[in-house]
Amino acid sequence: MTGPLPRTITPDLVRGALELVRTEHGLLPHRLPARARAQCADAQLALAESQPSGVRLVFRTRATTVELDTLRTRIGLRGAPLRPDGVYDLVVDGEPAATASTSGGLVLWTDPATGATETEQGPVGTVRFDGLPDAEKAVEIWLPHNEITQLVALRADADVTPAPAERRVWLHHGSSISAGSNAASPATTWPALAARSSDVDLINLGFSGSAMVDPFTARAMRDTAADLISVKLGINVVNGDVMRRRAFGSAVHGFLDTVRDGHPTTPLLLVSPVLCPIHEDTPGPGAVDTDSLAAGTLRFRATGDPAEIAAGRLTLSVVREELDRVVAVRDDPNLHYLDGRELYGDADAAELPLPDNLHPDAATHERIGARFAAFAFGPDGPFRH
Repeated sequence: MTGPLPRTITPDLVRGALELVRTEHGLLPHRLPARARAQCADAQLALAESQPSGVRLVFRTRATTVELDTLRTRIGLRGAPLRPDGVYDLVVDGEPAATASTSGGLVLWTDPATGATETEQGPVGTVRFDGLPDAEKAVEIWLPHNEITQLVALRADADVTPAPAERRVWLHHGSSISAGSNAASPATTWPALAARSSDVDLINLGFSGSAMVDPFTARAMRDTAADLISVKLGINVVNGDVMRRRAFGSAVHGFLDTVRDGHPTTPLLLVSPVLCPIHEDTPGPGAVDTDSLAAGTLRFRATGDPAEIAAGRLTLSVVREELDRVVAVRDDPNLHYLDGRELYGDADAAELPLPDNLHPDAATHERIGARFAAFAFGPDGPFRH
């Protein structure tokens, strides 16, 4: 390779992160700012927000070869197979162009029975894309949505310049389904698909196991510049068994109030959970099915007692009732509601069942992304231009 090598990775090359932290290796993208991270000591959230779902390098260049050095951290469950290597998606002038993976990095092993963790060390790895068109173009490198990724170095055989921010910004918050669990690659999570097909810039605050109606997340959204906002709530509140019906409705009101403090008239879409049969009428907490784990697969189950629904225990059916009620009583002409079963419902579950009882597969991410885009960004949708 010849040319201006390497190109320093600067914040103006990175989209989708709320904060970049300098480490001994490079830049670590975070999807929650330091103030929010300091207000929650939960290890699950710490892992989730530092996995760069929706984070990508965006630049213009004539380069035909681009290399990116990263130090990844993968998450493994003791007793279960390690997930396949994370994928980097190359998008050129808005079109998918290539995928690649890297090697090395760290593995954070967790014992699902005890919660004990152990870190396995590894070296920096390199992802390489070559054969790019020899012409000025917009290049995006989407980072793996399920691997913590430190950005170490960028190299190219031609100048690299930041791309202008010209598109509307869509700020989305949700659970692991929004983060992309079981999606094929970072540019094919359902929010990424909806964003690319609708020509908007995505900031994805989808946090695995951590969409808990947290005030610090609402404040982070309040303080983030955005033209369009969506909030998808419910599944983690149920499978985490973190609150009862009385608390849930008022918490959602408070969450929306906080977002509105910074975005008083921005189109805001509240989305209820997609269908999840194990939790439709059975409360949480959710748990790993140890029998399936012993057989080498990962599946989840609901452990709550349906008899306790009358006492306020939450199910997805109850959550949808409450979210519908919240929207109905708020005097907000720019607040809209979408029942998540319009994205994935009974007929879809019969055709494309959730492989682990909780998360959609790659084909279902594509379906959800297309349906969300048609609803939200369509000619009559809340996010229409």
